[in-house]
Amino acid sequence: MSREKMPLSDRARQFLPFDALKGLQDALRLKEFEHERIEKGDLAPDRINKISDTLFNLKKNDNVNIRYYNDGHYFDISGKAKLNVIDKFIFVNETKISFDDIEDIDIIL
Repeated sequence: MSREKMPLSDRARQFLPFDALKGLQDALRLKEFEHERIEKGDLAPDRINKISDTLFNLKKNDNVNIRYYNDGHYFDISGKAKLNVIDKFIFVNETKISFDDIEDIDIIL
């Protein structure tokens, strides 16, 4: 009786680390993320003016770099911008950012 050899990819898979508690690593990462929350800082008047000027000069589909606050964390994003001045938010790629949450913004030339 002859046995077929196991493919190398399957052989290697049997030695991958074993996670006895499924989802534990994800839960720990989420808990760490929540623990690292910080309060939103106040912006200096000159920073507010710079953000306002940049938003005023922004044209549809300009590329921007934005640092913004969301749910206890600061994030950086780059991409094409679309403004909604009536509701006071900006879309960068598919991310909706309120004007009030913008920490910094630069137009990429």
